[in-house]
Amino acid sequence: MAELTDYISARKLGLKDYSHYISQGRNGYLPFLDGILKNIDIVSEVDLGIVDIPLRKIKGTYSYLRSISFARNYMPLMDVDSEFAVKWQNVCNIQNNEGLRDPVKVYEYLNWFYVVEGNKRISVLKYMDVYSFPGYVTRLIPRYDENNKDIRIYYEFMEFNKKTGIFDIWMSNEKNFSELWEIIKDYRPKSPFIEEKDRFKYFSSSVYNVFRQAFYKLGGDSLPITTGDAFLDFLKIHGINEDFTEEELKQRIWRLLAELKFYSDAEGIDIQQTPSFKLEKGFISRLTQRLKPETIKVGFAHASNPKTSSWTYSHELGRLHLKNILKGSVKTIVRENVPESNDAAPVLQEMVDEGCQIIFSTAPSLITATLRVAMDNQDCNFLNCSFMHSFKHVNTYFGRIHEPRFLSGLVAGVLTRTDKLGYIAPILDNDVLSGVNAFTLGARMVNPRVKVYVKWAPNENIKEATQEFSRELAAKGADIISHHNTLAKRQFSREYGVYTIKKDENGDIVPNTYLAVPVWNWGIFYEKYVRSVLAGSTKLGADNAVHGRVRNYWWGLDSGLLDFFYAKNHLPNETCKFIEFVKSSLISQNYKVFAGPIYDNGGKLIVSEGEELQREQILTMDWLADGIEGELPNMARRSVQDLSAGKII
Repeated sequence: MAELTDYISARKLGLKDYSHYISQGRNGYLPFLDGILKNIDIVSEVDLGIVDIPLRKIKGTYSYLRSISFARNYMPLMDVDSEFAVKWQNVCNIQNNEGLRDPVKVYEYLNWFYVVEGNKRISVLKYMDVYSFPGYVTRLIPRYDENNKDIRIYYEFMEFNKKTGIFDIWMSNEKNFSELWEIIKDYRPKSPFIEEKDRFKYFSSSVYNVFRQAFYKLGGDSLPITTGDAFLDFLKIHGINEDFTEEELKQRIWRLLAELKFYSDAEGIDIQQTPSFKLEKGFISRLTQRLKPETIKVGFAHASNPKTSSWTYSHELGRLHLKNILKGSVKTIVRENVPESNDAAPVLQEMVDEGCQIIFSTAPSLITATLRVAMDNQDCNFLNCSFMHSFKHVNTYFGRIHEPRFLSGLVAGVLTRTDKLGYIAPILDNDVLSGVNAFTLGARMVNPRVKVYVKWAPNENIKEATQEFSRELAAKGADIISHHNTLAKRQFSREYGVYTIKKDENGDIVPNTYLAVPVWNWGIFYEKYVRSVLAGSTKLGADNAVHGRVRNYWWGLDSGLLDFFYAKNHLPNETCKFIEFVKSSLISQNYKVFAGPIYDNGGKLIVSEGEELQREQILTMDWLADGIEGELPNMARRSVQDLSAGKII
């Protein structure tokens, strides 16, 4: 039966696939749409005309009777001596000799295609590993269901598909299609021969599928996310770049895979919550030092500048501390006003090219650009000042700011005469929310009658909003305010820390007596980290994408990274002793701020007695503590990083 050679080979593939599913106790036949739609409410059918269908997106046939002729991989199952076998082989011969031309007829449902007419053609084309084939497509649109994530994503896909005509890409996370559209909407192929109407078709075949093939070859198909999710991450990091050589693309995808596998495998991470660096060289290292003096260059990338940003100023103080304390061993360079986007990458790369062996990017908004450059420069250690996400190529560092804010609450709770406190906070990072809750828990520890009124303001407007918010808080009866503003223009701002309020001669509400203040000492971290590099306990140039555990830093009062000062002359001696006792207990870790029982302001038990919140729970809290008046603001929380690879831990 030489004339059925192709059919016999295809049938072997079908029988193997069928047996594989049967051995797992699963149906080995081709899926059929008629069965899938039995309990689905289809609200409309839309004629999409002739579409070039990626064959890998053809999932099954329409009816049960057709499905039993094929295995799930669309290879035939019917006996070799059947009429079906002869017809299948004839179709195969046509494809070999002149090529199949007549479009098939299919339904599209949830971005999968089901064949109504042309099953043998599709089977033959899949056997021959053809990429795509034209088909008359009718879209079946299910009723929108807010409670069904797949349906929600599909509705987002339909909008994306309407704009681009792309069927190849699928996402597993909501908003990913809209994010991809924002990246590619202005895409224009470099080739002058591609017409405007075909630009997204070209993008799909020449950009996405080039990525997809390399991604699969390197093992990306084993991940629990779609290739589209990974592709979106790749574009966020590297942008659309058609100039990568095959090897450059492979290396960049390999680095991304390390991040994605790290994310999906729950690989171990060393969260250093107490400094444990080796800070002195061993004997052999000291001998080597005498032969070859070692100087290390450290770069600092700031998203703003010290004159306009208290946050940047605090990090700049840390850089100056490092420069002075390790004079002779360390040289530092600094870049200010670095773009808070991928446009920061050239600036960071320039710092690498200038010889930086360690680079600190001091704003969470710089994480994506930092990751991009880190993945291309394995001989440099990159650290980003953020707290929510973990990456193989970038370490993160931050402080447990809720600890000194809890102590601030103790002071405010003791000294309030109205039992009403105000809190002016930027919107809405997780460290801000944990700080608000910690302040309230501290205040109510010493004064259970306290109510806390919170005013949320965008970071960029918090200075302008302060006077208005202060008046509103005073009108509610608050006599003490806690404000997030820190140092400004190398001086303490008027509104900083915890203070009583009064009216000035203009009728404005202004600080009267300063009571307490949390303080960042970034120089402590920078010094200890760089000392550990000089001592050899922290390696330079280690390829964490392949070897080693991820290490992130989340230090508290015990490290010196954070401190707390308060006006002892305004408090009774016994109260000062109590505050010092609590501070010492936090430093020794004998007391934890978020130890139960803790209720939210709706009366729900959040932390049971005898339990305490762990790091991930603190960084992802979405509730307000009992005693806080009001609700969380109705707006999206600003994300430190929105890559699929970003891992909260």
